[in-house]
Amino acid sequence: MARVVQKFLSRHPDLISQHALVMTCCRRKGTWKQKILKREDKKDRVVQYAAENARQAERVYVWGCATTGALGIQTYMRPDNRQAAIPRQKRPARLKFTDIHNIKVQSVACGYGFTVFAARTPSGHKLFGTGINTDSQLGYHEYPRGSGRVLDIIVEPVPISLPLLSPDTTRVRDVSCGRSHTVVITDKEGVFSLGNNSCGQCGRSVVEDEVYAKNPNINKIHDLPDNVVKVVCGQDHTLFLTDTGQVYSCGLGADGQTGLGSYKNVSVPTLVGGDIKNERIVNIASTADCVLAVSDKGDVFGWGNSEYNQLSMVTDHAQVSEPKHLPVRNCGKIIKGVAAGSACAILNDKGDVYVWGFGILGKGPALEAADQPQRIPPTLFGRHELQPESKVVDIVCGMGHFVARTDTGDVYTWGKNREGCLGLGKTEDQFFPLKVSMPAEAHTVCCGVDHTVILCRSFC
Repeated sequence: MARVVQKFLSRHPDLISQHALVMTCCRRKGTWKQKILKREDKKDRVVQYAAENARQAERVYVWGCATTGALGIQTYMRPDNRQAAIPRQKRPARLKFTDIHNIKVQSVACGYGFTVFAARTPSGHKLFGTGINTDSQLGYHEYPRGSGRVLDIIVEPVPISLPLLSPDTTRVRDVSCGRSHTVVITDKEGVFSLGNNSCGQCGRSVVEDEVYAKNPNINKIHDLPDNVVKVVCGQDHTLFLTDTGQVYSCGLGADGQTGLGSYKNVSVPTLVGGDIKNERIVNIASTADCVLAVSDKGDVFGWGNSEYNQLSMVTDHAQVSEPKHLPVRNCGKIIKGVAAGSACAILNDKGDVYVWGFGILGKGPALEAADQPQRIPPTLFGRHELQPESKVVDIVCGMGHFVARTDTGDVYTWGKNREGCLGLGKTEDQFFPLKVSMPAEAHTVCCGVDHTVILCRSFC
């Protein structure tokens, strides 16, 4: 039969062309009808706008190095069959884990390749961690349970169990992370530390030849007053701030970063004196080995490493072992300071940002070093004729990059762009502040060495 049909069509080729023309017209007619129906469907749609009292949704955005697991997005390191692994995320990516599990992140801390979240979940308040766990800085995580296989890299946030007497009612007040240790302040049960304690940075005695990997122990620090409200972890040291403005410290002291007047390691949190002895400190900051502190009067104090002229205003030496008042002139009342690996920045109550030290400071490639604070033009942070009142309200830094947040929720970054940690969609360094494109309003910023985490609210 097939041969008969083929022979018939070969004798009448005009029938084939007519058939093709009819099919083409039918397809065009179908497409035309689809367009009409689609147009009518749009007319019938009802657009619902957000109500005046609609609540903004909490969101978490992350970017930077993904190979450590610090971003908390599992598919970056363990992709599906149709995807490839993503070693770095150069633009803001939404951490959907918090949305899927209905987790409301309240605070965040970034370490050297890991991230810790304090959050509210449907089952209560919990602490989560993701990223490098080689020194048990995120706790003890055996997977599968009973297998003896303890995870040293965690690719998605997992709960960190603290030894609390009342886990249902105790809340995390503050958390901070260093190179390989984590310190947590609770509202009712004191302060806890996890991870590497080779220099006493966890606030307990150093145990010789202690193995930190796969270590299930979590330490409670007993040598602190009850009114500690804030903790800041440097590279291998820890600073504690009380509600009365006193500072305690412990850990590595090789550069004087403990501020205790010596260069020895200290394993017991000790009250810091020097020029801040009679001051009420409201802010402390340290990412590496240099420390900045700000008093309620707006005065700035510094100690620790000064190899890159971070403290050259008060010394010619490379280290300062106790707090010194930094005579920053013509900068207004300072409300916050940050100390990166080789550079420092301060923010005044008018929203002006000043930088000094060595590296990419934010005023273009021509300014590589400064021993006095240099003001970054406010126009680089979005202050212009249409937004004359816009100002920076917070600054944060990693080891080599800075992040500024404005009162409108915009985020600006500059500095070393290691693994895309600036979130600008590129890997090249950025020599002046540039706005990060993000579909939300930022309210909390935290930086690691090569990654950044932003807590945001949706626009509506």
